[in-house]
Amino acid sequence: MRPLYLEDSYLKEFDATVAKADGKFIILDNTAFYPNGGGQPNDTGVIKRGDGAEFRVVFAIKKDGNVSHEVDSEGLGEGDRVHCVIDWPRRYALMRMHTAAHILSAIMNRETGALITGNQLGERESRIDFSLETLDRKKIAGYVRKANDAVAAAIDVKHYYMATEEAMKIEGVVKLAKALPPSVNELHIMEIAGIDRQADGGTHVANTKEVGIIELLKIENKGKNNRRIYYALK
Repeated sequence: MRPLYLEDSYLKEFDATVAKADGKFIILDNTAFYPNGGGQPNDTGVIKRGDGAEFRVVFAIKKDGNVSHEVDSEGLGEGDRVHCVIDWPRRYALMRMHTAAHILSAIMNRETGALITGNQLGERESRIDFSLETLDRKKIAGYVRKANDAVAAAIDVKHYYMATEEAMKIEGVVKLAKALPPSVNELHIMEIAGIDRQADGGTHVANTKEVGIIELLKIENKGKNNRRIYYALK
């Protein structure tokens, strides 16, 4: 299964063949539907068969090395040639949110050493949990301003693969608390020059200027050494 969403985050439509069908659960030979994971929700959209029948993708998740697509009705069968269309407004909103999360997390890590303890992206509002001992609202607001300076700098967002052994030598390549080195031969790297460089399997915008403006909504205490930041984009 080729993860087209990693090859081109801007791919809105693609053709595929149904590799396996089990009722409403479909596996394609390649897919641009992002599977739910890493705090980024799955893509939704439509799978269209040649005879005009349409099946709405309501959920997608990675399973046994493939992406399983749950559709709203049965009818697709192994070998069917299909044309797939991503719900682009939803995908693009999540791309912007994801890139914003990386920029904000990188600034927080650089300024405080904080690691990410949890996150959840949304189309209108997102949140990130950080391993911070104290909640200083004034300082956090300052970190958000620095994140917006990085956004305004219009830096290209690059993607490439690296051998895992080499990638793990990069300081900060994994910013998730308690994360273990993945047991794969190579890692997909997302890089914003001078800001962030880390292993990542999600979708992003091509340039930081597409993020817009990061708006700090609220900050919460979520237990010992855990602070939650909510943000939106304008």
